[in-house]
Amino acid sequence: MKTLISGGTVVNSTGPIAADVLVEDEIIIAVTTSGSSLSVSWGEGADRVIDATGLLVLPGGIDGHTHMEMPFGGTQSADTFETGTRAAAFGGTTTIIDFAIQSKGSTLREGFERWSSKAQGNCFIDYGFHMIMSDVTDSSLKEMDALVSEGISSFKLFMAYPGVFYSTDGDILRAMQQAASNGAMIMMHAENGIAIDVLVAQALARGESDPRYHGATRPAVLEAEATHRAIQLARVANSPLYIVHLSATEALGEVVTARDKGQNVFAETCPQYLFLAEDEMARPGFEGAKFVCSPPLRPESYQRELWRGLRTDDLSIVSTDHCPFCFKEQKELGVGDFSKIPNGLPGVEHRMDLIYQGVNRGEISLARWVDVTSTAPARMFGLFPKKGVLAPGADADIVIYDPSDTRTISAKEHHMNVDYSAYEGLPVTGQVKIVLSRGSIIVENGCFVGRPGAGRFLHRGLNAFLE
Repeated sequence: MKTLISGGTVVNSTGPIAADVLVEDEIIIAVTTSGSSLSVSWGEGADRVIDATGLLVLPGGIDGHTHMEMPFGGTQSADTFETGTRAAAFGGTTTIIDFAIQSKGSTLREGFERWSSKAQGNCFIDYGFHMIMSDVTDSSLKEMDALVSEGISSFKLFMAYPGVFYSTDGDILRAMQQAASNGAMIMMHAENGIAIDVLVAQALARGESDPRYHGATRPAVLEAEATHRAIQLARVANSPLYIVHLSATEALGEVVTARDKGQNVFAETCPQYLFLAEDEMARPGFEGAKFVCSPPLRPESYQRELWRGLRTDDLSIVSTDHCPFCFKEQKELGVGDFSKIPNGLPGVEHRMDLIYQGVNRGEISLARWVDVTSTAPARMFGLFPKKGVLAPGADADIVIYDPSDTRTISAKEHHMNVDYSAYEGLPVTGQVKIVLSRGSIIVENGCFVGRPGAGRFLHRGLNAFLE
C-alpha cells in the first residue's frame, strides 16, 4: 500500500515546512518538498492520495502516562484498553504507555503479565508499559534487570498512598541504585503521603468532608518537599529521575534548580494543571468530586509558570495521567468523605487539542507543541526514532490536523467511557481530521475505522536524553 500525503505543512519538533509525506505499508519512505518530482511520480503510482492543503501534518501523539483498567479505592478506572485507546486515537494520540502494577507481595513479572493480558488483542493503537514498583525487595530489584531487557525501561514509585503503593526513602534509594546500573529510569509520584494522611485525618475529624478538602489536605509545599527529597535521593544514587504529573510552581522550582546544576531530572505536567484550577473542587453540592485528582488542582496563578516551564524545557512533556472514574457510582463513593473519592480525571482524548490552544495563545510554538506531545515522549521512553517524528524509516503514525476548525468540548461528543468531561463547555480551535496508525487510517473526519487488536506492544529502549 502506497500513500501520498500532499500539500500540507509538516510539523516536527524542528519546525514546520511545506512538504509531502510518502508512506509505503507501515513506514514513512520520504518527506519531500511539495510538488517535487519524487512526489509527482509517487503520486501517480499511489494507492491513496490524501490532500492536506491548508492542514498540519504531525507525528502521532504519544501519551506517556495513562491508567486503563486501574484498580483504585474499591473500583477501577472506567476506560478499558479498548475504549481508552479508541478515544486516544480520536484525539490524535497513536501510542500510549500505561502502567502495569506490581501488587504488594507479588512479583514484578506477575504484574507485567497481568496487564499484558488486559491489553493484548484489545488496543486500537500501539502501547507500552511502565512498571509500578510497590514492593521493593531483593528479588524485585533483580527482576528490574530482566524487564529492562524485555522493553520495560521505566519504573514508578510512590511517596504517596501509604499502605497501597508507598515506598520508604530506603526502598526508593535501592530502586534508584538498581536503575543506575541497568539504565532504567525511575518515575516518581512526589507527594509526602505520610504528612498528607495526617492532614486528611485531622480534616475529617473537624467534619470537613467535602471534595474541596482534598486539595486543602495536599498542599503544594508537600509536593515540593517530596520532589526535593526525590531529587536528592537520585543524586546520591546517580540515577535519572522523572517527576510525574507536576502541578505546583514550588515543585517546578526544585526541578529547575536540579537541572541548572546538570542533574538528569525530568518532569511532566498535565492538561488539567494548565487549564483547570482548585476552585473547581469547590463547586456546589458534590460536583467538585469530578475534579479530584492527585496532586490536586492548584491556584489559577500557577498555570502561567507551568506554561513557562514548557517553553524553557524545564517541563519536558505533557501527558494526561488519564484515569477516568464516572461521577455516578464511582466518584460518588466519596459522598460524606472526600478521602474515598477515586482520584483521577479523564483526558486522553483532548490532550493534543488542549495543548494546541497554547499555540493559539502564544504560550508555545508549533514545534514545541509537537515536541511535548510526541517527540520528547518518544525520546524519553525509548521509542525514538520509530515514533515521534515524520522522517524516513519512522512508523507511519501520522495526524492530519485542521488548525482553524472550532468546536466546544462536551461529554456528549467525547469517546471516553466516562459520564462527564472535566473541560465541559471549553471552546477550542483546532481539530484532528485524519489519523494513521502505522500507515492505516483509523480516524477520518469524525468516523472511526480502526480495529481492536491492531495495536502492538512496544519493546522500549532507554532514555535517549541520556545518550
